[in-house]
Amino acid sequence: MGYIYDLRKKVGTRPIILTGVALIVLNENGELLLQRRTDTGDWGTLGGSIELGESFEEAALRELYEEAGLETKIENLKFITVLSGPDMYFKYPNGDEVFNALVVYEITKTEGIPHVNDDEGFEVKYFPLNEIIDDLNPMAKIILKRCGYYNL
Repeated sequence: MGYIYDLRKKVGTRPIILTGVALIVLNENGELLLQRRTDTGDWGTLGGSIELGESFEEAALRELYEEAGLETKIENLKFITVLSGPDMYFKYPNGDEVFNALVVYEITKTEGIPHVNDDEGFEVKYFPLNEIIDDLNPMAKIILKRCGYYNL
């Protein structure tokens, strides 16, 4: 998060375009891996912003490991879509405002056991997509609905 941290020192909480990845991580039962976020306290998709000089694929692999302790290979990243636009606006509890521009990948093959691996999450857990997910982050809900994974 070095790049965004440095940028925020210059622009404060004003809206910025945040380019990153969102990961739809599914297990063998088709359940979705979510992270209970430390910044908002609700459940969100894995992912985050890309760093300077990093590819979207590299960011996806890094975020998967940082947020869930899981690994995969680039060839296991299935490109789903690019999301941007006014509904991708998000205001963090600390006041930071962003318009997300996200590359969304689906991942169904991972190595390891999901666990919290950084300070961005309290917990990681798989959820069935055919049941209501209580306390789902508004941005995660938009991502999942726009990509056709969750319609409840």
